[in-house]
Amino acid sequence: MAPKRRRSRKRRKLFKRRVKVKAVPRAEEPGDGEGVSPMVEKYWLQRFNLFSKYDEGIKMDEEGWFSVTPEEIAARQADRCFGGAVVIDGFTGVGGNAIQFAAKCNHVIAIDIDPKKIEMARNNASIYGVEEYIDFLIGDFFQLAPFLKGDIVFLSPPWGGPTYKLRSTYTLDLLKPKDGYSLFQAAQNITPNIMMYLPRNVDLLQVEQLSWLSSPPLQIQIEENVLHGYVKGITVYFGDIASP
Repeated sequence: MAPKRRRSRKRRKLFKRRVKVKAVPRAEEPGDGEGVSPMVEKYWLQRFNLFSKYDEGIKMDEEGWFSVTPEEIAARQADRCFGGAVVIDGFTGVGGNAIQFAAKCNHVIAIDIDPKKIEMARNNASIYGVEEYIDFLIGDFFQLAPFLKGDIVFLSPPWGGPTYKLRSTYTLDLLKPKDGYSLFQAAQNITPNIMMYLPRNVDLLQVEQLSWLSSPPLQIQIEENVLHGYVKGITVYFGDIASP
């Protein structure tokens, strides 16, 4: 891989910004024999937003359809890697983020407790030609965290399914398998450079409070991720990867 430029580690002030990502044209309806359940049929229309190489053999389970980070958002998150960074993806799912991190960073440790998801993530990484830059681990992030070493931890834990949208405010205790505070502390024991991908209706005050778990408080940046004119999620950057 080509050498990466090292990002500045200068600490900066907290702020929030909205970031638009390039939209992929909406796809047609699924054809006969595609095997798409009624629950995920609406996500089928977005399949090329989720994986631009979907038609080349991408594999997803039902949960993957509504939990994978859209590719353009994942690519922008991966832009925060600094030269030679090792990224730990604590809840890799079907590999959307791990693929983009592998394309732009030095190496990725992709973790998921579900062996089937790891198998799908490995398949999808091979389609993008980045499998050799990823170590896939089957296990519980909380149990593995004390033994992990890395420069950046990426956290996109389960949000509890599509029903998260029905809440006026999404609180950090709704994250799975543990609340956001426990999740953040586990990651912080590895590195202060943490990314969290959270629901668009997350309680931003609670998110800011996470930075106070360190002494002194961590630098933090909150970013809205917009696709097709809609906010798809919130990415929060902590530590040296937060920037204006």
